[in-house]
Amino acid sequence: MTWQGTGKVSVETVPDPTIQEPTDAIVRITSTAICGSDLHLYDVLGMFIDKGDILGHEPMGIVEAVGSEVSHIKPGDRVVIPFNISCGYCWMCKRGYFAQCETTQNTDQRKGASLFGYTKLYGQVPGGQAEFLRVPQAQFGPIKVPAGHPDERFLFLSDVLTTSWQAAKYADIQPGDTVFVTGLGPIGQMSARIARHLGAGRVIASDLVPERLAMAERHGIEVLDLNKIDDIPAAVLDLTDGRGADGVIESVGMEAHGSPLQETAVRGAGLLPDALAKKAIDKFGIDRTAALTDAFGAVRRAGTVSIIGVYGGQADPFPMMDLFDKGVTLRMGQAHVKRWVDDIMPLLTGDDDPLGVDDLVTHRLPLEEAPHAYEMFKNKDDGCVKVVLKP
Repeated sequence: MTWQGTGKVSVETVPDPTIQEPTDAIVRITSTAICGSDLHLYDVLGMFIDKGDILGHEPMGIVEAVGSEVSHIKPGDRVVIPFNISCGYCWMCKRGYFAQCETTQNTDQRKGASLFGYTKLYGQVPGGQAEFLRVPQAQFGPIKVPAGHPDERFLFLSDVLTTSWQAAKYADIQPGDTVFVTGLGPIGQMSARIARHLGAGRVIASDLVPERLAMAERHGIEVLDLNKIDDIPAAVLDLTDGRGADGVIESVGMEAHGSPLQETAVRGAGLLPDALAKKAIDKFGIDRTAALTDAFGAVRRAGTVSIIGVYGGQADPFPMMDLFDKGVTLRMGQAHVKRWVDDIMPLLTGDDDPLGVDDLVTHRLPLEEAPHAYEMFKNKDDGCVKVVLKP
């Protein structure tokens, strides 16, 4: 599945990947998902991609071959591939900061660890929406998973589950807390469920897509419909006797609705020649910040905001006076995928599915239909919450 231009992707035949380093593995992909972050590449960040680049960073499959320095997996093993590429032994990795791995860090771009299928900023590594994937740093990265469940039970260890787990942990949830989640896409859905699992007494979430709201309600989440409520922070304050949420998880990022000026700037940057567009992304705040504003308004004094939605602008306007006055703690960043796997894996291997992982995927399509899947996911058509492609 290749990027061909802003708003244009296509499925192409490309050479099969091969072992290039002794720390490589080749994986035959059996399932690979489309992430909300992929829409940033689809719509906005084309200035950092070349035509023909292979997208995708949520894959799993069967090991076909391994390099001479890879010993913890072997051909025939079923594995999930984390979206960030980390070595496991550098200073950052030893401290659990796998998204900042110093071995794969993109210092020339002033960015963290390399990512699969995610632009020149993060290594321009071919992604996992493909039949085969070369996995660098395979001596550490791939996660072995057992047989006995469909792919989708484990697939989201690659990103959605681990990202959502980190988002909830960063929100500093204490038993009985009230947690507010902005957005009920895949990350928001799982963040809300994990918040409950980690002891939140009450979880409130906002969105405007009926199918997303209904899915959250199935899992005991109180929902706020953006189509009916103009002032989300005020609604959260009303529900919490004027105090606000103890912790807020901002899971929307730069795709937020409700910021018309920023939306115009985002679209404009995506249409500029690459050199100018890169400068616009790097120097000016062009993100849509409606969800972030809601998060800051809904959190209580001395509360915590965990930002897991992706932002690309360099100068987003923060209400620093309000944040300082309220004494708000901010935590954010790419998920350190393997840091959380041991916590999550026991919740996936049984039959009870406490996180409701089996109720997330709404569409399964062959890889050949990826262009249609991107459009459907972008436009939220046909009740689309999460798409899995089957190579």
